[in-house]
Amino acid sequence: MAVDPTPEDIRRLLAEDDGGPLVMLNLLRFAGEQGRASYERYAAAAAPALRKAGATVLYAGDCSTTLVAPEGHAWDALLVVRYPSRQAFLEMIKDPGYQAITHLRTEGLQAAVLEATRPWPQATAAAGQ
Repeated sequence: MAVDPTPEDIRRLLAEDDGGPLVMLNLLRFAGEQGRASYERYAAAAAPALRKAGATVLYAGDCSTTLVAPEGHAWDALLVVRYPSRQAFLEMIKDPGYQAITHLRTEGLQAAVLEATRPWPQATAAAGQ
């Protein structure tokens, strides 16, 4: 299973750009304990790039009890990150400093899901945004 977005994935992400913020769901399956350690080094090294992009980590945690999921849908951790825009995400991943550390993420993961999300209009209105 791929753990990094392809150029085609990025083109699709930008093609769906509505100009609003991007909230990215990350589902992570580590490549063992060494993989977890590598991902933790990546996360620490990526923090300045996230700040530079104006991103905010909304939630990060280990997965616990799976109540409903298809077979094989087992993840070690999840991360939810809000970016000001899809363009901000793109600029971050293209940055040479960020590119220099992405190998830590790739080496640390056995599998991953990166899911761009869109807010539900009624939820946004209810939250007063």
